[in-house]
Amino acid sequence: MNDVPTAGPRIGLLGLLGSGNSGNDASMETVLGYLRMAHPDAVLDVMTSGPGELMRARYGLDATPLHWYARYEKRLSGLRALPLKALGKGADVWRTAVWVRRHDAVIVPGTGPLETTMPVRPWGFPLTLFIAVLAGRLLGTKVALVSVGADDIKKRAIRWLSDATVRLACYRSYRDDYSLAAIQRRGINTAAHHVFPDLVFGAPTPPHGPCDLRVVGVGVMDYYGTNDDRKRGAAIHSAYVEKMTTFVGWLVSTGHTVRLFGGDSKFDWQVADRIAADVRRAKPGLDPACLTADRVNSFAELVRLIAGTGIVIATRYHNVMCALKLCKPTISLGYSGKFVALMTEMGVAEFNQFADSFDVARLIEQFEEAKARHTELRSRMVDRNAANMEALDRQFALLWDTLIGTPSGVPTRSRA
Repeated sequence: MNDVPTAGPRIGLLGLLGSGNSGNDASMETVLGYLRMAHPDAVLDVMTSGPGELMRARYGLDATPLHWYARYEKRLSGLRALPLKALGKGADVWRTAVWVRRHDAVIVPGTGPLETTMPVRPWGFPLTLFIAVLAGRLLGTKVALVSVGADDIKKRAIRWLSDATVRLACYRSYRDDYSLAAIQRRGINTAAHHVFPDLVFGAPTPPHGPCDLRVVGVGVMDYYGTNDDRKRGAAIHSAYVEKMTTFVGWLVSTGHTVRLFGGDSKFDWQVADRIAADVRRAKPGLDPACLTADRVNSFAELVRLIAGTGIVIATRYHNVMCALKLCKPTISLGYSGKFVALMTEMGVAEFNQFADSFDVARLIEQFEEAKARHTELRSRMVDRNAANMEALDRQFALLWDTLIGTPSGVPTRSRA
């Protein structure tokens, strides 16, 4: 009598995935790639903020929406929506717990669920994540936070949820020492926690090499400051766009070809279009080929765009990381200490400013220096990228052993 094949362990992925943020999706794609290569018998699905049809079409995953109310979001607004939103919050507690219970393990793949560098409300993803890890503890499902970002959190409710989430998870790794230090400042014992590179460093990329340094990628963002900047968000946004417009105008005036792009397909393209339009208005004779604004809908599209540039200036975290992964001379215009940590780790700490206070004259100086030192900088990044890939291989072996309890023979992946 033939043995009947049994399904492998059920693994769920949980996060703000498939909703337009290319960096979030790249983190998930790295975990998916590992699981499908090293454990092809694993049964995978996702709880996500993105459209279920996209997750099925792009990744072949069954998808459960994070929020019950999502089905009504486009149909109701204002006061009519309030009762359903309240009902939905209660329903989501039950739905999340039931979804977690169906799995042997749940993985939160990277991103920044333990930080508030972007505007967030406690009853949004912080609450969902807390419910998931609590349900895991109560129902016997192991929940893992894998190469996640963390920061200091001033809002008391969000901080409480975040701290409880960390304490309840069965596996915790952070994408840098900066995140680990933030957790330690909260008074949490991190003796059993780990630091491994951001998962995006493990995302597949095609062979790449140096390109024409006159082709410049400028990654912009619909930036209004952090969660603590809500009252002055409009002023921050206006100043950021004005200075980016000035810098892009300087680039095209000095003979460079500029490719504007974003990192979130829902929002950033509008900023890119506005900057391009303002520069063209100021320079009516500009060759259209010298300035383009590209709408990026996936990490694969982001990789292809950045691969064709010689140097990159970017604001979104994973746009900066993608450029570094492709070994491009890169200038970070970030919005938190995680950018400083990333640039330092990659050996290019001097090419950093902050989005809410950067100086255009200094940015031009950094740009000229990065061009002059491009060979040296590229060599540094090649070495750092190889080390990051090896570290992620070690993490995946440790993660599987922790979640499933069996050693994992992880094939060595391509270093391309």
